[in-house]
Amino acid sequence: MESVLFLPTLYLLAAVIAVPLAARLGLGSVLGYLSAGMLIGLIPGIGEETRALQHFAEFGVVMMLFIVGLELAPGVLWGMRHRLIGLGGLQIALSCLALFIGASLLGYAWQTSLAIGLVLSLSSTAIVLQTLTEKGLMKTTGGRSVFSVLLTQDIAVVPLLALIPLLSIAGPIALSPDGSITTTAQDAAHNATLFEHLPAWGVALATLATIALIIAVGVFLTKPIFRFIHAAHLREMYTALALLIVIGISYLMTLLGLSPALGAFLAGVVLANSEFRHELESDIEPFKGLLLGLFFITVGASIDFVSLTAEPARLIALAFAVIALKGLVLFVLGFGFGLRHRELWLFALSLAQAGEFGFVLISFASQQSVFGPTLSSDLLLIITLSMLLTPVLFLGYDFISKQLGKAKPHHADDTIDRKGPVIIAGIGRFGQIVNRLVESSGFKTVVLDHSLERIQLMRSFGYRAFLGDPTRPELLRAAGLRDAQVLVVALDSPEAALRLVRHARKVRPDLHIIARARDRSHVFALYEAGASDIVREMFDSSLRAGRYVLENVGLSEFEAAAAEQAFYAHDRMALRELAEIWQPGKAASENPAYMARVRELEKELELSLQALAEQKSAPKS
Repeated sequence: MESVLFLPTLYLLAAVIAVPLAARLGLGSVLGYLSAGMLIGLIPGIGEETRALQHFAEFGVVMMLFIVGLELAPGVLWGMRHRLIGLGGLQIALSCLALFIGASLLGYAWQTSLAIGLVLSLSSTAIVLQTLTEKGLMKTTGGRSVFSVLLTQDIAVVPLLALIPLLSIAGPIALSPDGSITTTAQDAAHNATLFEHLPAWGVALATLATIALIIAVGVFLTKPIFRFIHAAHLREMYTALALLIVIGISYLMTLLGLSPALGAFLAGVVLANSEFRHELESDIEPFKGLLLGLFFITVGASIDFVSLTAEPARLIALAFAVIALKGLVLFVLGFGFGLRHRELWLFALSLAQAGEFGFVLISFASQQSVFGPTLSSDLLLIITLSMLLTPVLFLGYDFISKQLGKAKPHHADDTIDRKGPVIIAGIGRFGQIVNRLVESSGFKTVVLDHSLERIQLMRSFGYRAFLGDPTRPELLRAAGLRDAQVLVVALDSPEAALRLVRHARKVRPDLHIIARARDRSHVFALYEAGASDIVREMFDSSLRAGRYVLENVGLSEFEAAAAEQAFYAHDRMALRELAEIWQPGKAASENPAYMARVRELEKELELSLQALAEQKSAPKS
């Protein structure tokens, strides 16, 4: 019991000291976890036990991909298909080619060089996604491109495991009892899968059937299962169910010889449109965070300081060479796919390291005699060093981003897969209330906003919202402008609101447009642009406050409400009349006719309210 409790205590102690310290220094949590692992790895005897936990800790990556999948509806994933196939596929191919040439120049056989290229072409899903999430870069154009490549790499692990045995020089190998490598004609037992006795087409069919089973369970059985769990009225059962989904699917994918992370991601995508999505995410999140932290600690602890100190210059130089080669390929590839400025640098720097799947491939390649023990040890160190340098690469991105200017990074527009009779452009405090009222009344809305923070806030409360500039004609067309019944313009920028109203009125002369106005001048401009109903952002709240004042200075609630209604009706009439004599670009004081009419209308209002008061106070006959 003492040893069982000692190691978790040590890991947690190192984490709670190193991670907050790294975060306060602006280095990010990943570098804190890695540093804690490096310190633990220096303790005699502890490092070995920590490295033994790495396979268990890798389950944090599985949970992370499940949560990422929950954020991606199938329609969104389908919209990424070109980046998955094109950008992701080319990254693996070109990075492998560059590393193959580099390894060949170092004197390795072509089979070994190709295997080195395949192993090092993969990047670290765990470190990169965690850092992108912390920095709020996942929804940027560069962040989405990075995610597409990482997802392609996770998928590619399966064919790479099938390809590596073909590169064997001396036939499959296994470890002898004394730890040395000897050749053997049989595959290692732990590489066997549930369907190894089936022909290739049988394995393919079994794989497709399993994926279909996962989709069917997610679509048809989720609701009944959650109802059954709900009947127990035990909060921990929801957590147990969430873990069962992730662990069960991962185990099933492992039996097939597929990536458990890929299976968890697929399950997340299937459940992305489920009403239980937020419940699942909140249940898995704590486990994901702790296991990912443990994984980063084990990576830091896996550094073999004895081998590193024997040839530090050569190994560090090779790690930098891998980063430089991959970074160059990524920069050229990203530029070719239209990435520019910050997005291009984010794409190139965040994926330049090698990844955790390289550990799996190196172990497998060693068993197939593609790599010898010395080369395997060197590659493990190179991968670990490159992963350790990843937070530094992100610091480099931050520096370059500041040098390029202080403008916020451009965020890619969402793919709009929802139609409704009401389009709401702008989801600030004003638009949120409109959206809540309309949706609560049973009508579907299509919400658009250019602010990533607002969109994320809406999604956190379970509302559908789409990121993009609502003034762009193509985004409005995708949102269903030609078929909508009502457009609500609730944008912060008066100029943007005017552009949107003019465009919508031009495209749809019959559309009912409700627009938010900042002040009277903005009201007149929106009226001229073609808005049907115009609401000043402070008018209704100020009117209600005025009614409360009247109720507390002597008027009854009925009398105050009557005064409020009279003021409202008069103001609407006055605005329509004043809009006819308002002159764009001119201050009110520069328009004599406007000022004269304003004074007349104010006098009329005063007389109207006085007459109303006298009417209420007159004795009934």
